[in-house]
Amino acid sequence: MRETTLFAPTEVHVGQDVGGRTFSIIRDAIERYRNGTASMVDTLGFAPALVFHSEVYRDLSWYLPNLIGNLHARQEWELFHPLHAGQVVTSRTTVVERSRKRNRDYVVAEVVLTDDRGRWLQRSRTYQSFLAEDPGDQMVVDRDREKRSDRRFDLPTGEGEDLALGPRRITHAMCEAFSGPVKNYHTDQAMARALGFPDIVVQGMMSVCFVADLLTKRYGTGFLAAGKLDVRLVNVVWPGDVITAQGKVREVVPEGSRQRAHVDVWCAKDDGTVTIVGTASAIERR
Repeated sequence: MRETTLFAPTEVHVGQDVGGRTFSIIRDAIERYRNGTASMVDTLGFAPALVFHSEVYRDLSWYLPNLIGNLHARQEWELFHPLHAGQVVTSRTTVVERSRKRNRDYVVAEVVLTDDRGRWLQRSRTYQSFLAEDPGDQMVVDRDREKRSDRRFDLPTGEGEDLALGPRRITHAMCEAFSGPVKNYHTDQAMARALGFPDIVVQGMMSVCFVADLLTKRYGTGFLAAGKLDVRLVNVVWPGDVITAQGKVREVVPEGSRQRAHVDVWCAKDDGTVTIVGTASAIERR
């Protein structure tokens, strides 16, 4: 096959094939998810929807070189079939977008999980942002940032079913299970400071998993087999924060012989600081 090369081999670019792997879903992976998220949600015999939440981070060749101050900005997920223990799956990661907005460069990496027949199981897109210029020795994000007026977000009110998951306090043990065992800025304070943060930055995907748990609790296989999720990560979560995932049903519309619920979703700290905000949908089981 003839290759058309527009970029140097080491440059991050749209179309970059990051590679993938074939593996079995082992029960240890499911247990690690539960320990890392403090999840007790019944998944009806299936694996948690986002049990492979960090597959996109197994190979960071799609990252830009300036790691100081890099942040997870947005996350999308589409679920087509539930995952289960013992299943053989294949992952493949591709860079699908690169752009600049204000003082940050954004790279979007898409992961597709397929089964042993090539059938799509789920597709996700991770939006990572990188500072366009080196900030030097200054902190790029501090704890006061979330108090600014431009970091406050209006949440939906009015009619519509309310969804809520019990609050979860983020512990270092959860960070180790979720983002370890290798030391990184999600598990080690010194490494976090080296990248311009005052403390461990709780991996953004953890709160995304909280939202997935919220939807699994309410919709069961209606989310595990047909769910969609699109959220922005708008404030940093730190160890010790108490996070509650919530939602409000905006509308329910026909989809074939079923109905799909469209839900506004968010996560917030116990002081009301919003950390994730976005939309989701799932098929009603009723």
